[in-house]
Amino acid sequence: GLLATVTVCLTLTAKRMASKNCLVKNLEAVETLGSTSTICSDKTGTLTQNRMTVAHMWFDNQIIEADTTEDQSGAQYDKNSPGWRALSRIAALCNRAEFKANQDGIPILKREVNGDASEAALLKCVELAMGDVTKYRQRHKKVCEIPFNSTNKYQISIHETEDASDNSYLLVMKGAPERILERCSTIFISGKEVELDDALKEAFQSAYVELGGLGERVLGFCDYKLPEDKYPTNYPFDAENQNFPLEGLRFVGLMSMIDPPRAAVPDAVSKCRSAGIKVIMVTGDHPITAKAIAKSVGIISEGSETREDIAQRLNVPIEEVDPAEGKACVVHGQELRDLSSDELDSILRNHPEIVFARTSPQQKLIIVEGCQRLGAIVAVTGDGVNDSPALKRVDIGVAMGIAGSDVSKQAADMILLDDNFASIVTGVEEGRLIFDNLKKSIAYTLTSNIPEISPFLLFILADVPLPLGTVTILCIDLGTDMVPAISLAYEEAESDIM
Repeated sequence: GLLATVTVCLTLTAKRMASKNCLVKNLEAVETLGSTSTICSDKTGTLTQNRMTVAHMWFDNQIIEADTTEDQSGAQYDKNSPGWRALSRIAALCNRAEFKANQDGIPILKREVNGDASEAALLKCVELAMGDVTKYRQRHKKVCEIPFNSTNKYQISIHETEDASDNSYLLVMKGAPERILERCSTIFISGKEVELDDALKEAFQSAYVELGGLGERVLGFCDYKLPEDKYPTNYPFDAENQNFPLEGLRFVGLMSMIDPPRAAVPDAVSKCRSAGIKVIMVTGDHPITAKAIAKSVGIISEGSETREDIAQRLNVPIEEVDPAEGKACVVHGQELRDLSSDELDSILRNHPEIVFARTSPQQKLIIVEGCQRLGAIVAVTGDGVNDSPALKRVDIGVAMGIAGSDVSKQAADMILLDDNFASIVTGVEEGRLIFDNLKKSIAYTLTSNIPEISPFLLFILADVPLPLGTVTILCIDLGTDMVPAISLAYEEAESDIM
């Protein structure tokens, strides 16, 4: 009756987990979850709510707080300033998000949007400030587009202008600020286009660090008026071969969005820590933003310092600080590319609190393999198509039920129905509980198996007549023994399970 008991116990747990928003696809995963020792989690949507709102902007060389009031009464900037008009034009045009139909009576901030969360935030911000974005887009017809991807980290579109006397095209671009800035040669400040010198790059850097330090996701915006003589009307733009300039553009400004952490996450992270599970954050965001969010959810705990923090505190060059001194560690995707597997192993071994920032989905696989080399049982969360290799390779692949792609759901062992990190921790708790309870069930089943086997052994060795036939034993095992054994699966958790 052991096989039936184990299967029924695991099924009961899987059913209980489904009611707590953890859908387990195969029964072995229930038990593996209990022995998880490392969780690699995405940031956006798993640790945070994926409800972006624009919080700050930087244009005309100043940081301005965005106005999120419905009637725009809290505006701290001039809506007609050339800097804002240039920035809002890019935010409206280089943007694929659009409002769902028939929502005219609903306040703008509460409307539902088709598209990416960051673009939805930009769309709502611009709609509040300048009115009907849909009509504005119709007046600036899109002629060519390069969509955002995680390798380039930028997105471009080319538009006609609404001015009838002007036949030139406008190129607009947004993306990771450092990628955008390196393609620009001038910057638009107070209505004038000026050369992008070191002083202005310094100003950009300090604004970027300040906004990133607030835990906000920062995007850079630039544009370029394509000269009419080189790009006449009906010019055949080609997104594949990129027959238009991508260098020497005009930098306009930054917009930063806040994505608040989920309420249950800090609690879940501290639960993991007390249970001896290491939580690693893997994100495509800038290291400063990633570190600020990691601190707010407790992945980097209070008082933990990275190597950079120690160097700053002691006022010494970073090279003089021993890498092993910092308890926490933030690794940039660029550094990760250059690390050998031994160096990665030493980072994973020596730092209990790790954040990987500006990583690509392919690098997630490298991180997973590094953890597995150290003998950890790893769970990984992923929602995109390109997360699938990591989800397949890992011990427990966790896909997102709401934001996840179908491919990632197929590759995963478990699906979070509410996309919430706290649900993984619930899953781990249930996994540990069933592991404890299965041990009790198995011990119980084996105690009754020994007196059943003894007469058989006597029959073979000493020729004693068989007191119990095979059918009788089956009746005892499946009829009377199984029910008490399964009832042990309903045992409550011990107080020290996590």
